[in-house]
Amino acid sequence: MRSTLSHIIDSWTTALDDYSLAQLCMKPSPGKWSLGQVYFHLIKNTEYYIEQAKICLLANENSQEVCTPSAASIFANNSFPDEIIEGPDTNVDIRQPENKEQLKKALLELKKEIEKLVTDISTNTYKGKTKHPGLGYFSACDWLQFTEIHFRHHLRQKQRIDDFLGK
Repeated sequence: MRSTLSHIIDSWTTALDDYSLAQLCMKPSPGKWSLGQVYFHLIKNTEYYIEQAKICLLANENSQEVCTPSAASIFANNSFPDEIIEGPDTNVDIRQPENKEQLKKALLELKKEIEKLVTDISTNTYKGKTKHPGLGYFSACDWLQFTEIHFRHHLRQKQRIDDFLGK
């Protein structure tokens, strides 16, 4: 998982070189996110997922709890359904980036945190779980898998924005 998730974060980081700041801030239509806002969404949510995974490593709390059937399907398929998903952040006004370096720095920090987390998981004996707001209980490993799935899911949105930008 480490190499796949690191590779995905690297690809999102490298992709930033293909855009000007103006392009990153351009919305395809009112009420839709710009690519810069997608990046902030990914960063913010991944920070949350990492914190949840860290909590799982502190104790065996909720270890007998399970995820919802829809989460089980997501994990089994290692993917969200191929559809536009309305989530808690859908209508949130996420800020625009100030510059590309801000996004690159945040992605690099996430990558470092994830690499440390993978090491911590491999040496940890606790099997705790924390509750995802809509999908039931996840273990630390589940949170990492969900992070990867989430990044890949937004590649579809990135492609729609790229089409709008003529990329």
